[in-house]
Amino acid sequence: MNAAIRAVVRTGLHHGRKVIGVQNGYDGLIDGDYRPLGARDVGSVLPHGGTMLYTRRSERFLEPRHQAAAAQKARAAGIGTLVVIGGEGSISGANALAAHGMPVMAIPASIDNDIFGTDLSIGVDTALNTIVGAVDKLRDTASAHNRAFLVETMGRNCGYLALVAGVVCGAELALVPEVPGTAGDVLAAIKGAHDRGKGNAIIIVAEGAPVGIGEIMKALEATDVGFTARVTRLGHIQRGGSPTAFDRLIASRMGVSAVEALLAGKTNTMTGLDGSAIKLVPVAQVTGKCRAPGEEFAAMIRTLAL
Repeated sequence: MNAAIRAVVRTGLHHGRKVIGVQNGYDGLIDGDYRPLGARDVGSVLPHGGTMLYTRRSERFLEPRHQAAAAQKARAAGIGTLVVIGGEGSISGANALAAHGMPVMAIPASIDNDIFGTDLSIGVDTALNTIVGAVDKLRDTASAHNRAFLVETMGRNCGYLALVAGVVCGAELALVPEVPGTAGDVLAAIKGAHDRGKGNAIIIVAEGAPVGIGEIMKALEATDVGFTARVTRLGHIQRGGSPTAFDRLIASRMGVSAVEALLAGKTNTMTGLDGSAIKLVPVAQVTGKCRAPGEEFAAMIRTLAL
């Protein structure tokens, strides 16, 4: 997100516009927690994850009266258009502000890659590279000790991270919220890997998978599948770290495109990645929908796990 903030700030300044940063998300918008942003304020943010403006969930902003008050306070502070960077909740908030007369532009940022209207969101590539690095290290241990590892990734409602990680890490199976799965499927995948002469097995489990790691481990403890099993939950480590070059690039492209679209009179839209091109999608079409991962990834895992 820092790369997107930098791009918005510097593109706005390049075109002679004043740029104001809102700190602490929608709570900051309600409370008037604003600060002017110049070129030097964003001069060293590219290598850092997270957001220099800080963020938090805002229960107050769910109420229409606070949405109206936030829009009014922003206008009083000289904010003519609000650029919102975030996930489905943030973009829904942007859509609510648009309904209260505040012109908005949204930039998608979510490691789950569940935002409708864009092929990829800011943060996804960095999170995937974090998962790959962790699984590669775990495989060294798995091979040395003849083990299976269950690796839990983020993804309560969307299994994109787990599925793509399953492909690029050479997993036996990925369990995701969108596809039915059982502990028996995991046992069969691990035993099949052992019987085919493999020295280890990796199972990727999204946190919202239909069967939890605890239930899987109980089944493994009661069944001989050839490998002893261990669990690694990657948790919030997937959300931090220095952004990859690709994430910095798409964040910068989306930030520049957002400001240029605003200068062209286009508002209440979201920048999205369509193949290699940046497109604009109305925020009203984005909210209330979830982008589902492609079915081909699950098939690829099964094919490549021989």
